[in-house]
Amino acid sequence: MNPDMIDLIGFGPQGWGLPLLKAAGVTLAAAACGFLLGSLLGVMGSILKLSKHVALRGIGSFYTTVFRGVPEILVVYLFYFGGSLALTKLMNVGGMTGFFSLPGFATGVMAVGIISGAYQTEAFRAAYLRLDRGQIEAGLSTGMSNFLLLRRIIAPQTLRFALPALGNIWQSALKETSLLSVIGLVELLRQAGTAAGSTHQPLLFYAVAAGMFLIIGRSTGFFIRRFENTLARPWRR
Repeated sequence: MNPDMIDLIGFGPQGWGLPLLKAAGVTLAAAACGFLLGSLLGVMGSILKLSKHVALRGIGSFYTTVFRGVPEILVVYLFYFGGSLALTKLMNVGGMTGFFSLPGFATGVMAVGIISGAYQTEAFRAAYLRLDRGQIEAGLSTGMSNFLLLRRIIAPQTLRFALPALGNIWQSALKETSLLSVIGLVELLRQAGTAAGSTHQPLLFYAVAAGMFLIIGRSTGFFIRRFENTLARPWRR
């Protein structure tokens, strides 16, 4: 790499290092918020799919079928443009004229979260079905309340069984944030594209963006594996 390229990705007056780091922070924040929202939706969705009521199971199945079957970019477009159109109509009814668009970050988090939640629903459902029913029956026979049973037996083991799949879903959520550039969010890919267009060095900046995605993914994956080993330690003993 020649000195000119080093200056372009550095932190000097002509460097793009700081904007790229800020964009990487936006990427990480959007992925983390979307994944946490997806975890909440995943728990709720798994409860629906495990319900004894046919109607509730149907709602859960509809959610996972739709959002796992529709392309992610289409979900982003639907949420952003559909939500902005609904907001505009609402504001126009209130006497305000013009077009009102939804915040790119909030819309992106919602889209990533709903997509992630559809996959997490299946991860939590499959993990729950792996539980040893004898432990649950033993807990009930000792007089455990439902909350205590959930806290001590069901939740820890369900999370342990689901964590490998959740690690893969997290990596997918991280990569899905690159789609948010289409709605104007200045995340890592969009910032790399801006730098590439300004400097006429697309290969350099897209390679840097790829490297930063890889670093974020590998770093967070390391912590997920550590957490997985921590949860599995009592059963290994």
